[in-house]
Amino acid sequence: MVSGILLSVAIVAGAGLLIGLFLGIASNKLHVEVDEKEVAVLEALPGNNCGGCGFPGCSGLAAAIAKGEAPVGQCPVGGEAVASVIAGIMGVEAGNSERMVAFVHCAGTTEQTEVKYEYIGAPDCRVIDQAPGAGPKACEYGCLGGGTCVQVCPFDAIHVENGVAVVDREACKACGKCIAVCPRHLIDLIPYHATHAVACSSKARGPVVMKACKVGCVGCGICAKNCPAGAVTVEDNVARIDQEKCTHCGLCTEKCPKNGIRVIG
Repeated sequence: MVSGILLSVAIVAGAGLLIGLFLGIASNKLHVEVDEKEVAVLEALPGNNCGGCGFPGCSGLAAAIAKGEAPVGQCPVGGEAVASVIAGIMGVEAGNSERMVAFVHCAGTTEQTEVKYEYIGAPDCRVIDQAPGAGPKACEYGCLGGGTCVQVCPFDAIHVENGVAVVDREACKACGKCIAVCPRHLIDLIPYHATHAVACSSKARGPVVMKACKVGCVGCGICAKNCPAGAVTVEDNVARIDQEKCTHCGLCTEKCPKNGIRVIG
């Protein structure tokens, strides 16, 4: 009886020893080296996982920075403060990173834009854009007002006001999610310091624009002719401002006959 118990104990102990040895060997074989810099960078990042950096979440960006495949200021949410911390971790200079914010190139509110019919359906711009006539608004280039951009913004920085999406510059982190989801590509990033921007994206000719929207750009070129810095051009019947050349003189806004270039900031 006693010998049977001792034999059982010996078998169990031996099996445990073998399992322990196997796990120990497997642990050494399968061990993955942890990059301490990558861990430190990940801890410095804000953890929003918004994807605005172009990588799959903060962990993806941390790995890229640690490998030298992405700049230390790649995180749009963290801005200069986070870039400075990560630069210290990586032992490099942070450099100057200009803050960017989203801007909606449309001012066609419900009062300014003609409406072809009443839309009844899903409040999703991607769906509305596929409705008859490319949606209820007469302008086929303007904001549809469905609020898809609002739904994807993780910072509550964009809202639909009077039929048009409007960005809260202070809340915007330039993650780019609103840009990616807009079916009409009306949103892009502009420098935070920008003071003037064209609030229109219509590529239609002047007469067509005037029938659809009271404040739409008609491509007349008056803004370009009066810009002393050559920052304003007209392409595809719509004015565009090169923010790097803009001196913030305001002449484009002052001269625009359609009030299509807005003062921002």
